[in-house]
Amino acid sequence: MPSYTGPVEDFRFLIAEFLDLDACSDLPSLEDVDSEVIEAVLAEAARFCESVLQPLNATGDAQGCRLEDGEVSTPEGFRDAYRIYAENGWPGLTSSPDFGGQGMPHFLGIALSEMITAANTSWGMYPALAHGAWELIDQHGSEAQRKTWLPKMIAGEWTGTMNLTEPHCGTDLGLVRTRAERRDDGSYRVSGTKIWISAGEHDLAENIVHLVLARTPDAPEGTRGLSLFIVPKFRLDDDGHPGERNGVQCAGLDHKMGIRASATCEMVYDS
Repeated sequence: MPSYTGPVEDFRFLIAEFLDLDACSDLPSLEDVDSEVIEAVLAEAARFCESVLQPLNATGDAQGCRLEDGEVSTPEGFRDAYRIYAENGWPGLTSSPDFGGQGMPHFLGIALSEMITAANTSWGMYPALAHGAWELIDQHGSEAQRKTWLPKMIAGEWTGTMNLTEPHCGTDLGLVRTRAERRDDGSYRVSGTKIWISAGEHDLAENIVHLVLARTPDAPEGTRGLSLFIVPKFRLDDDGHPGERNGVQCAGLDHKMGIRASATCEMVYDS
């Protein structure tokens, strides 16, 4: 029967010897992190990947994801695994404490990511896309956007995606046709179709924060005319909670040779 053992000894050597942890101990991200903390994080990450994720790998690939009435169901056990992942604080391992994260050094996040990917690549696509989305908002979003989206994403309550590719353009994003038209209230109506969107729709979290590449009506042609828009699956009410369904739907799932438990979606926007 397939099994997975997290390479804790390898990570321990790389961190202590190759990165020379003692020489880096005065760096801000390592002020409150010692070898015991690092050992505990690595051991618990390995345990989670070995006992929770790896057993779902083969069954998840066999079952795949299902699309019914615009809603995607992930394979059996995936929701419970994600709940454990979020409850144990893994989504916010390396994120800022200002938004509920633990502020751990990024090399621990890399170790966690490698073990997740090795144990169950399909499952790992969901938190990986979420991590990329919240990190982008953290680095480039406004203060209001950071306060609105980061706490829930870092807590794992909401996930995220990146929507770039369209049916007529793969790598040439200068050909993107998705439109964003400004409304009177300052928000934008986004309309268009995106393809190959990993984790575009699923049942793991209560909201999905889509980052959508689009162009405004007066934007120049090519990549210089592109902007990035936050389009949540559910719009937020006045208290910041998911409310009414937004104008974004999953229109189809790609049928792949591998990572079949990762929902690769065609997303249609009319928000």
